[in-house]
Amino acid sequence: MIVVMKSGTAEAEIARVCAELESWGLAPEKIVGQHKVVVGLVGDTAALEPTRIEELSEAIETVLRVEAPFKRASRAYRNHEFSSVRVPTPNGEVWFGANHSLVVIAGPCSVENETMIVETAQKAKAAGAQLLRGGAYKPRTSPYAFQGHGESALELLAAARTASGLGIVTEVMDTRDIEKIGEVADVLQVGARNMQNFSLLKEVGRQPKPVLLKRGMAATIEDWLMAAEYILAAGNPNVILCERGIRTFDRQYTRNTLDLAAVPVVRKLSHLPIVVDPSHGTGWSEFVPAMTLAAIAAGVDGLMIEVHPNPKKALSDGPQSLNFEQFAQLMPQVAALAQSVGK
Repeated sequence: MIVVMKSGTAEAEIARVCAELESWGLAPEKIVGQHKVVVGLVGDTAALEPTRIEELSEAIETVLRVEAPFKRASRAYRNHEFSSVRVPTPNGEVWFGANHSLVVIAGPCSVENETMIVETAQKAKAAGAQLLRGGAYKPRTSPYAFQGHGESALELLAAARTASGLGIVTEVMDTRDIEKIGEVADVLQVGARNMQNFSLLKEVGRQPKPVLLKRGMAATIEDWLMAAEYILAAGNPNVILCERGIRTFDRQYTRNTLDLAAVPVVRKLSHLPIVVDPSHGTGWSEFVPAMTLAAIAAGVDGLMIEVHPNPKKALSDGPQSLNFEQFAQLMPQVAALAQSVGK
């Protein structure tokens, strides 16, 4: 349930209404929008009549029920305004959201060595990327596949951050690693395989840094938004959704099926920013440029593209990675199309 306050309502009156609602056993959350303040009510509101709340103050414009099971993630919870996620980086602030410019995250699947990750960061920045991705800890289908260099790779990411000024996006797999990853990362990624690791979702929700939540390989859109709800409910409002392809029937020609329909659907259902990963979504570098441009046309807020200095020698996900030249050729097309759609 949400309480929409009239424009210009004094802070003291909002505080009074919130205090009264707290006395009813509810947990009011103030959400400051562009034009109005909305108070979200957390608790048992099923039997609570909206008219009873409306009687609290003449400053209340309306009281609405949030019908979706994902309360905080729904657009209704923010009175249909989109949220923005701020990522501070050495080069300045990067903003994700429907009302902000397109953000490009680029880099290798895994951090392999210092020379490789620093060079990739510098090339990605030169081509126009704002954030660097790179895995220190890698969940893999096979226990015998390269799992990442772990904690030592975090030091290499820190070196790349210093050398390039790009913010860092890297994956967290274990609640025990959140603190040390947070010392280096500007955005913590929860991967597809951990989308429903509820203990992990709660813990990243208790820390303040933005969280990039990838859609699970067999997750419905509601599953995905409910996973986001765990992070939001734990106290972290800075959630970015990432569509990275789902498992369907055809595994011969693409690694996954990139569900671009999810972009406008999520835009309708949720206020959260949405990113598309065309690299995992297709599995083959030759398809990445086309799906990158298609994602922009679908209305995405950001892109996550795998880039490697020598994809044929990559320790993981080489077939879906662009080399430096391919990425540099793609980025002017990205900029032109983003401009044409107002991003």
